[in-house]
Amino acid sequence: MPPPPFHPACKMNFKNLLEYLAWLYYQYLLITGIYVLEPWEKSIFNSVLFSAIAMVIYTSYVFVPIHVRLALEFFSGIFGGQPESTMALMN
Repeated sequence: MPPPPFHPACKMNFKNLLEYLAWLYYQYLLITGIYVLEPWEKSIFNSVLFSAIAMVIYTSYVFVPIHVRLALEFFSGIFGGQPESTMALMN
């Protein structure tokens, strides 16, 4: 049974998690070089960056399955797969 939420071990884990997330954010600031920007510049940079990431994820979600299906149909035809119309006649 897990310890109750007010258990000291849970508080310590939450503190460690917050410290780890703060460290990751600090690494993000250092790697991207935006630690030298003013707060309004940081917010614009982050908005543009996360919008671009969201668009890439959405586009991948929408279009990659279509392209994979078309590629499978193409290679199936090349490597001896039977067309769907022939398969339907056999049934």
